[in-house]
Amino acid sequence: MEGGPFPPSHGPAFPLLPLALMGGLERLDGGMTQHHHDRDRERDGGMRGGDAGMDSGMYLGPGSSQEGLSPCHLKKAKLMFFYARYPSSNTLKTYFPDVKFNRCVTSQLIKWFSNFREFFYIQMERFARQAARDGPPWDGTPCQGRDNRVVPLRLGRDTELYRILNMHYNKSNDYQVPERFVEVAELALREFYTAIQTGRDTDPCWKKSIYKIICKLDSPVPDSFRLPGCPMG
Repeated sequence: MEGGPFPPSHGPAFPLLPLALMGGLERLDGGMTQHHHDRDRERDGGMRGGDAGMDSGMYLGPGSSQEGLSPCHLKKAKLMFFYARYPSSNTLKTYFPDVKFNRCVTSQLIKWFSNFREFFYIQMERFARQAARDGPPWDGTPCQGRDNRVVPLRLGRDTELYRILNMHYNKSNDYQVPERFVEVAELALREFYTAIQTGRDTDPCWKKSIYKIICKLDSPVPDSFRLPGCPMG
């Protein structure tokens, strides 16, 4: 799906930063926190890794920069989200070999993926509600949704939703988005749309069933992510 192997990178493209500075990077990239930080805060609920109750901006202290996370690590984590929405802490250790892991670093990486999921689900709900209200804006063949319902939604690479997702996780657009991620995103969109159309969104816990579906759809992460630095392709 992604073409040939990616050339290895032998180190971060930027100097390492303390975690105190990294907490703001995610907030600056895409405005993902918006006004949706209510009690619903996408309780994807610690499925294979919650926030561990840690402050995402915790500072590691002087002289320990080797334990910090860089902008390159953030970029790599976002690209990794194309394959793994709910990575375990062991998975993270496997694909960030140039990071000296401790409790704070692990918590920060888990927090990043929690934020990535939040942005993903916010966009799914936003576009599903728009389609339910105005009619699907995409010109595509109706899809068979769960429960055998016909759902007239397709997520093509020329759609606005795809553009938003690609811009957020692949801002420099230098990585080929895997087809499997497009399929998973389309499924999530249809699940939100069906739930809204059938009135299931009146249940306070209505999103949990969608999270359980998406949680099971992680794909193997390419071996190129095992190398230090950011994958390119």
